[in-house]
Amino acid sequence: MGGGHATFCHDDILANNPAVDIVVLGEGEQTLLELAEHLANGTDWRDIDGLAFRLNGTVTVTAPRKPLADLDRLPQPARYLDRSIGIDLQLQPEFIVTARGCPSACHFCSSPAFWGRKVRFRSPGEIVDEILYIRRKYGLIYFSIRDDTFTADRKRAVEFCSLLIAHHADILWNCQSRVNAIDEELLIMMKRAGCECIQLGVESGSPRILELLGKSISPEQIERSCKLIKEIGINLSIYLISDIPGETTEDIQQTIDLIRHIHPDDGYVSPLAYYPGTRLHSDAVSVGISSMDIFAGTGKNALYASNHRGYSSKKLLAELSANHQNDPARFERQKARQGFCYTTNVLAGEWYRQRRRYKSAEKEFLEITERHPQNPWGWFLLGELYAETGKLGKAGDCYRSVLKIVPHHLPSQSALAA
Repeated sequence: MGGGHATFCHDDILANNPAVDIVVLGEGEQTLLELAEHLANGTDWRDIDGLAFRLNGTVTVTAPRKPLADLDRLPQPARYLDRSIGIDLQLQPEFIVTARGCPSACHFCSSPAFWGRKVRFRSPGEIVDEILYIRRKYGLIYFSIRDDTFTADRKRAVEFCSLLIAHHADILWNCQSRVNAIDEELLIMMKRAGCECIQLGVESGSPRILELLGKSISPEQIERSCKLIKEIGINLSIYLISDIPGETTEDIQQTIDLIRHIHPDDGYVSPLAYYPGTRLHSDAVSVGISSMDIFAGTGKNALYASNHRGYSSKKLLAELSANHQNDPARFERQKARQGFCYTTNVLAGEWYRQRRRYKSAEKEFLEITERHPQNPWGWFLLGELYAETGKLGKAGDCYRSVLKIVPHHLPSQSALAA
């Protein structure tokens, strides 16, 4: 076994699960490779760094594995998906990891303990090469970058965007960042390269709760960054944490007020959980309100910090649902400020289409096809629009135009086969 759960709970797993012989701790590629080679050759593997195993009924842990310094040495996962088992070849390639580690140390997150605080990065060229391969091989034109903080290295983020633009990748993508790791110039560059959504770990609008969670940010920083994202014209998605022990009605109201100020396009509310490997879990264990065998047959409720979940999460979810921005004029302001950018047209067209303002949506998508006929997004979204409005002949023509550009684009193939 391996991964976060196994790494932080290896003692419990090995003590209580006879079927598990060995746990790979932390970053596992080199450790697992060495283990497989020793097992295949019948040689002694017990001195391999980064392992936990049973020896004479006792759990033994070897020396820690040093983090891999150059992530570009790792093979690109997408090139081996067709040899994998249980992989959805239209879903899994969408998710791209371009770095390991996070410069922050939020108390509810296990990333600092698993990867370390020092962030290691894949090079921009390596990332873009993998994205272009996936586009050719699997026909994907939407990607989700799953780094803890994609913009932790600003120079790298700019180079990545420059390469996407230079290669005419014409994709859309989203990423996660922090409110203190973005700026106007970077956001414009990201949008030009196809970034349509940024997810921020906001967690709370209460300064007291932000400090409790170790966020090292303020509500004022949150508001400034969210306002900038909205002005540039990238969808804003936020993560919130609810049901925090000691959270007061005033704390909850401060979060509601924040939501009303920043107008996120969507958001996720999660109850606070004591995950092994986090500072919050360690603190909870030290005072006896949690334990290291938290996963041992106690059900998911054992993870949660509060036994009375639901009050704050319901209020926050209701507020998120009620606070979407309703201002179509913002798209024209963005065009006047930034010039033509297909991401603006995509977001504007989708906004109009969702409200059945089909003529306005058609205008946005047509502009993409006219200015950049090799961009598949204009054709695909036109096809979706025409299909929705019963213009099936036009829709079919648009889907066929997509397939001339991206031959393996499954949504277009499926639409034509329907």
